[in-house]
Amino acid sequence: MNKNLFLLLLVIVLLGGFLVLSFLLPGNKIKVANEETNNLFKKINSEDQQNILNSQTSPKVTLIAVGDIMLSRDVASTMKRHNDYKYPFLKTADLLKTADITFGNLECAITPGKIIETNEMIFRADPQSVEGLNYAGFDILSLANNHTMNFGKEGIENTFKYLNESNIKFVGAGNNLKEAFEPKIFEVNGLKIAFLAYADNYLVPASYQATENKPGIAFMNISKMQEDVKATKEKANFVIVSMHAGVEYSKEPNKNQINFAYNAIDAGADLVIGHHPHVVQKVEKYKNKYILYSLGNFVFDQMWSMETREGVIAKITFDKNGIKDIEFVPVLIENYSQPKILDEKDPKSAEILLKLQMNF
Repeated sequence: MNKNLFLLLLVIVLLGGFLVLSFLLPGNKIKVANEETNNLFKKINSEDQQNILNSQTSPKVTLIAVGDIMLSRDVASTMKRHNDYKYPFLKTADLLKTADITFGNLECAITPGKIIETNEMIFRADPQSVEGLNYAGFDILSLANNHTMNFGKEGIENTFKYLNESNIKFVGAGNNLKEAFEPKIFEVNGLKIAFLAYADNYLVPASYQATENKPGIAFMNISKMQEDVKATKEKANFVIVSMHAGVEYSKEPNKNQINFAYNAIDAGADLVIGHHPHVVQKVEKYKNKYILYSLGNFVFDQMWSMETREGVIAKITFDKNGIKDIEFVPVLIENYSQPKILDEKDPKSAEILLKLQMNF
């Protein structure tokens, strides 16, 4: 073979092999692209990907909040009759457990003691009742209300004991003044959610208030609450304030509720959740933050009126910018103890939601 022809064939084979290898090796396809075009592609691609990531993978936290939970009196006798401390939550637990954090107002002491009769106004739940709270997925409960101290120092200390043993946090009460006003903070998906809770001192005896050396609850005091909110805001992304206030069975919030809620948001709170009226009250948007004045009853034995059987489950979704979404699920209490979720086609469902008077 002619030497020159051999060299030409060798060059062709080597060049062809190089091009094939360049095509097959990872990453080498990009290198053949025009550098300006390649940079433009990467820029557009990264922007699209970032938009998708922002909408799909931005950290979110879901909170479910419910109204008053009372596990005494006829609720207690119903649980015993069914031999099931989970009974009040059987129809709602599946929903409650979908949240990252589930919150409610526990309106009774958890302590051993006598049977509480139907018409009594002091509330005590058996220690085994914590089983139901755990089953329903409660992560934190407000104890700042007019019934936590119904059985005195021993009753509230037992309540702390049984909740602590079940890994359920509580807020608005403590072994002393400092503990009663301490926030409880959860960290979920990189976001910190803090809870504070207070009871209107007009609703409770002065002896219920925590002191430097005595257990009790946190009373509503606007200046103290504002200090708490501002200090807590430095530790958490979002601050939720629970208030036990208002007039029982009133369909409208009173001045104390409104004033306290407004001041909480002015101080930096992101959400205010109210309890005590035992009926559903309106939801208000104030300075782009939400006030849920009363979620009504959740587990209670007040079957004597339709209004006291009604309640609302609120499901709130937070992302890094604040409240992204808020939903309300109406419930109706049956059998002196058990809330059931109403179908959205049920006329009663729409009737309850109308009471929220949402006008945002």
